[in-house]
Amino acid sequence: MTSKPAIADIATRVRSQKTLLPALYGAIDFETAPERFADQATDMTELGRAKGAERGAYLADADMVARFREYTMLGDLTGDAYAALMPKLGFRPLVDMLTSACDKGLDAVADAPPELVAFITEMERVPDWLDMKLVEQGARADRNATANISPFAIRGAFIATFLNKYSALPMALTGTLSHATAARRVKETATFFTTTVLPGALKRHGAGFKAAAMVRLMHSMVRTNVLTRPGMWDSKVYGIPIPQLDQMPAGLIPIFFLSQDVLKAGRKSFTPEERARVELARYRCYLLGLPEDLLADTPQEIVKIWNTRSATLRYEYDDAICGGLLRATMEADLWKGEGPADRAFQRLERSFARVFFVKSFLKDDYARAAEVGVDIGDQDKLLHKLSMAAIIGQMTAYKIAERVPILSGFADKRLISKMKRQLADYGHAEFTSDAKAYRPVTGGASSGQSVSAQP
Repeated sequence: MTSKPAIADIATRVRSQKTLLPALYGAIDFETAPERFADQATDMTELGRAKGAERGAYLADADMVARFREYTMLGDLTGDAYAALMPKLGFRPLVDMLTSACDKGLDAVADAPPELVAFITEMERVPDWLDMKLVEQGARADRNATANISPFAIRGAFIATFLNKYSALPMALTGTLSHATAARRVKETATFFTTTVLPGALKRHGAGFKAAAMVRLMHSMVRTNVLTRPGMWDSKVYGIPIPQLDQMPAGLIPIFFLSQDVLKAGRKSFTPEERARVELARYRCYLLGLPEDLLADTPQEIVKIWNTRSATLRYEYDDAICGGLLRATMEADLWKGEGPADRAFQRLERSFARVFFVKSFLKDDYARAAEVGVDIGDQDKLLHKLSMAAIIGQMTAYKIAERVPILSGFADKRLISKMKRQLADYGHAEFTSDAKAYRPVTGGASSGQSVSAQP
């Protein structure tokens, strides 16, 4: 576990946004916690999405709660400073310069603005705890699941982030209520995670490093566009758009589930392979900008940090925001192809994604799934079981092959080839945010009121 900065140092960094980037953060009150942040015993939060005594243990850790209070208001100083150049330099030049800097280095960018230099330099910094050998081992260990289950599960995992208006609103504002944009975002997410487990992807000039930089810029562009358009964002309610700690759900959910399983099994530490997978996830999140002191490396700390975020994130389901995103994503046409095999996969994927979503994120509550617009029938459940049986069979075969020296290298090459074909199916990921597609927020802004995105 990396060393923890003092709360006062975190607070100073958070408040520096106001002076360093006044065009974005000048009007924001950093001294008052936003409505999103919930630290009272009676608050409804994401931890179980219900009032409960379980929150007490997490709220009792005053240091951890204070960290999340501050990180709730932390954007991305370096990424935001670069994105803030859009009015001056234009959207496309920023993307092109970042692409060149990732592919060829900063020297390849003529007259590189200091904000770009700072952005790349920060990402190039190698943290003291990093073990790149472990990262490569973790990527190899993750390739089996990425190649075999991710195409079926990515839609279901993606919509899990839409269940709470306090964290889902930025996605709704950017136009993801439309089927086309929802499909693009799902494919971009799949592309990012698939790319980062390719061999050498997270090295300085690797494709995963570049993808992380592009995702970071996309998030900063969202903050810039949202915070500079009048009436678009209520910081007293929602805090900062896409605070850095909101990288946690997508970036750390695999190792959170892993950590839970380890603890349930009565173990207190990871196996060597599990530890490698954790290192991969930690470094991937580091490149995305997640604060280092939230990148735990033990199952106990990983579960504690995850649950503290859930225990301090207020929960409210708003159908116009959450339901709109859920329905748009579930109904989006992700996959092309009209052949029999294509149509069979498309049917299996939709059923699998629905059931996966309910099992993983709604605790098998099918009634709740129907309430939020994810209807699941007996045929969906049957197709999920059949798909899962086939997936488990494939993954087991690869696991066995990985343990046989003469087959290990061949099996890994097959997985890499499979992932590259999947990346081709996902299409080119832009990792950009089109401000012209944004929609303003209207309606109530406080807890208990409905907020909707209007065209």
